[in-house]
Amino acid sequence: MSKNSDWVLRRANALPRGIATAMPICVERASNAELWDVDGRRFIDFAAGIAVLNVGHQHPRVVEAVQAQMQRFAHTAFQVAAYDVYIELCERLNSLAPIAGKRKSILFSTGAEAVENAIKIARAATRRHAVIAFHGGFHGRSFMAMALTGKTAPYKRGFGPLSAGVFHAPFPCAHRGISVADSLQAIERIFMADVAAEDVAAIIVEPVQGEGGFNPAPDELLQGLRELADRHGILLVADEVQSGIARTGRLFGMEHSGVQPDLMIVAKSLAAGFPLSAVIGRAEVMDAVDPGGLGGTYAGSPTACAAALAVLDLVQEQGLAAHAEALGQQVRAFLQGLQGRPDLHPIGHIRGRGSMLAFDLLQSTGADAVAPEKTREVIRRAHELGLVVLGCGAYGESIRLLYPLTIDEQVLDEGLGLLEQALKNPG
Repeated sequence: MSKNSDWVLRRANALPRGIATAMPICVERASNAELWDVDGRRFIDFAAGIAVLNVGHQHPRVVEAVQAQMQRFAHTAFQVAAYDVYIELCERLNSLAPIAGKRKSILFSTGAEAVENAIKIARAATRRHAVIAFHGGFHGRSFMAMALTGKTAPYKRGFGPLSAGVFHAPFPCAHRGISVADSLQAIERIFMADVAAEDVAAIIVEPVQGEGGFNPAPDELLQGLRELADRHGILLVADEVQSGIARTGRLFGMEHSGVQPDLMIVAKSLAAGFPLSAVIGRAEVMDAVDPGGLGGTYAGSPTACAAALAVLDLVQEQGLAAHAEALGQQVRAFLQGLQGRPDLHPIGHIRGRGSMLAFDLLQSTGADAVAPEKTREVIRRAHELGLVVLGCGAYGESIRLLYPLTIDEQVLDEGLGLLEQALKNPG
């Protein structure tokens, strides 16, 4: 029995079914955009820990920053005794966030935790209860975050009743025939039929949907949401958990539209694999909660804060946002070159921003009908070939590409070659 097989068996015996793992391997080590399993096999990583490793695995600057912090202290609980790296990181985030006026930030551990607290802050600031989210949106697996998520299986099934006061509108998608006007009109219908606008605390939206299929929010949608929110005294919340920290070609995905949210949620690539998230917002909104109403024992871990400061330095010094855009153009051109080839499974609906890209497997060339079963087949084949990729989308029809932004050019080319091999049509 291989070491992988042994670990897979031990995993099945020790862990519940509810935690899924995409690949039947156990990782031994990783570096930048490559990882090796316990059997010594090498993989090219186009998943980056689900968009967590924008600066790659084990970046020396991040490792150095964390080691230096560990020599000082690992934990105090910020509610007990404050520390410099927490405050410095909040200052940095405040200076970078595309939010009008004076800004303040608070740190947490996970994206879902930050989502939950953003809603708490919005409710406290507006004295309202309801929240509007979107079909296909993903905001986490905790209870309020799960209610906000716009996909039933596997995230909501069997867990009801869910948190009350959440209403969903369709998200624009051209190949599904949903326009920006459709989405905005649906929100007006929610106001008419389900909850009064004056009872809505927040509208939460991803600048580029993550699990929903890497669908970019059209600028017109974000502009329309900003106008609607201003008209009704609603707070606009941008969930940048997956789209933030240079992934889309800007530091934050909202910057493409020029629309400024009232609150912003960041996580994933903020700390290069260390559990850290943040809510950034207008100071008067952030200050609405009484002392003690926000926080968490591990929230804003010193080691994670040190890692995040190193990440932000790397993003700025290496111009990773612009590099993400350049890499994205290269990969998009590669994918477009695969379309229509008779030796490959049909692909289409290539979309995304910067290096947050996805495409669908189609029933036939040029069709809009998707083929989730083909997507699963291609992902399985990619894993066999040594390429780590993940699916997404409402039906699991999409393949998303999340290579580290620090990936070496030859490794990127090798990974794209493996993807092309995985798309080969055996028939």
